[in-house]
Amino acid sequence: MTLFVNALTQLDVSLWCPQRGLTGASWQVDCALDGELGEDGMLFDFGEVKPWIKSRLDASLDHTLVIPTQAPELTVQECSEGLSVHASLPYDFEIRAPRQAFTMLPWSEISTERLARYYSETLTRRPPTRVESIRLNLREEQIESAAYTYSHGLKRHIGNCQRIAHGHRSRLHIWCDGARAPELEAQWAQRLDDRYLVTGEDILEAGNNASRDDTLTIGYRTAQGRFLMRLPRERCEILPTPTTIENIASWLAEQVARDCGQRVRVQAFEGIGKGAIAEASP
Repeated sequence: MTLFVNALTQLDVSLWCPQRGLTGASWQVDCALDGELGEDGMLFDFGEVKPWIKSRLDASLDHTLVIPTQAPELTVQECSEGLSVHASLPYDFEIRAPRQAFTMLPWSEISTERLARYYSETLTRRPPTRVESIRLNLREEQIESAAYTYSHGLKRHIGNCQRIAHGHRSRLHIWCDGARAPELEAQWAQRLDDRYLVTGEDILEAGNNASRDDTLTIGYRTAQGRFLMRLPRERCEILPTPTTIENIASWLAEQVARDCGQRVRVQAFEGIGKGAIAEASP
């Protein structure tokens, strides 16, 4: 007998990609459980399926930076913060962070298919009673309009959003004077795609390990530990506020209103099915 639950939960992560560099991702998680029925005629109570699987994914993969440790020109070392990752393809990148901020996998590249198999096998090693195997499927949201991926960190967040490099794949909707503006959506999605969104207060000044003029060094300390990251300035978008989705929506609305000279409404998504709405006038 097979029990299935579609869209059981969702995952928001950042990935290191040898071709794209630091990129965000959001996936819906579907699951199927194989096993024998009990005397109650059930394999596994639906009310228990979601928290059982979600809790295990939340404690491992979700809101981490996923690193393929066998990627070309990439090294991983221990450091005082926990782990240090340095890559030179497709650009020079370094991050130092507590171990729990990473998912390290001995692969050359990350794919959703391989991730799904890996976590299916991991969960199947210790399944619930009567469950013989667990199969996961990770899938991107189908987005017909503009979308972009980004990474960020929220040092004041009490949960795992405080990790300096976690990310999302998000829709973007913009209205100008009440009319949807798909061209503006595409322009801003292209500008923000695969970018790191950072507040100016988290950029370390010269003399505090700041890098060359063409790079940014970002750092802060949270309850989980000390975080440091260095990447090209051109891969960053600097905001005047912490990069919560509320502030991202407000910043976008203000930027678009100033550029187009019209009243603007922005619906900014943070991953799948959630986000913030902001309005601004020129």
